[in-house]
Amino acid sequence: MTAARMLAVLAGLTLLVAAPAAARPFPDAIPLPTGFQPEGIDIRGTSFYVGSIPTGAVYRGDVRTGTGSVLVPPQTGRNAIGLDVDARGRIFVAGGPTGQAYVYDAETGGSLASYQLAAGAPTFVNDVVVTKDAAWFTESMQAVLYRVPIGRNGRLGAQADVETVPLAGDFELAAGFNVNGIDATPSGKTLVVVQSNLGRLYTVDPDTGEADLVELSGGDVRFGDGILLDGRTLYVVQNQLNRVAVVRLGHGLASGTIVEHLTDPALDVPTTIAEFGRWLYAVNARFGIPDPDTEDYSVIRLEK
Repeated sequence: MTAARMLAVLAGLTLLVAAPAAARPFPDAIPLPTGFQPEGIDIRGTSFYVGSIPTGAVYRGDVRTGTGSVLVPPQTGRNAIGLDVDARGRIFVAGGPTGQAYVYDAETGGSLASYQLAAGAPTFVNDVVVTKDAAWFTESMQAVLYRVPIGRNGRLGAQADVETVPLAGDFELAAGFNVNGIDATPSGKTLVVVQSNLGRLYTVDPDTGEADLVELSGGDVRFGDGILLDGRTLYVVQNQLNRVAVVRLGHGLASGTIVEHLTDPALDVPTTIAEFGRWLYAVNARFGIPDPDTEDYSVIRLEK
């Protein structure tokens, strides 16, 4: 072997050894800006999007590298609670106590639409899921859901098209935070919601608002926040308990069994989750800390 050939082989070996150490893919904890005060999260590709409760800002990062930056700058008079990103690259954001909802471009951060969902107080627009024909928002203070229609060509409905859908059937409004997280089956024909204060799950018919109680065994989902439906497995974040309940749902989603709880010492009042492959990514909201404006926040990776 010539000297030149030997140098080439050694250089190649050096690259093979150094590359994995340098890349360090998929960190277990991803830092967010100091004082960000996050709540909602969604993932598209390797990009994740997290909203800021007090400012309405949206942060975009990468689950592979852990790097990112603020995509939507702080918005005067707006809050960002739950969020969902649709297949057309639009970020739908629940506006909490404003009673509003917002839509942003997931590439540029530009504002695309805003809606006044609640007619008045009390209101807390908490979470959102986007189906093929609508964006559905939960209301934690009243027995209703809000529907923003989406046309066949993806066109967003106007303010006049917004619908308030009363929850009927088994649902019972109670004191405190009621309906919180929401998800939908792939067809969009069934919605699933969690009622935080009573620890209950319901399926909801989007055409009628009829809510059917999911018969749950193995415990309850009290403090339920964000949820994620993956086939017949439902993941429910229990924020104050620092864990995620794993619920195996039965035929027709009419019943379910809590089969385990996912947790990690790094969890600090997680609120919502999104999935990437075999992992869940949970937002640490850290509710109740003394000075939230100067504290650190993060997104934590959990194995399913």
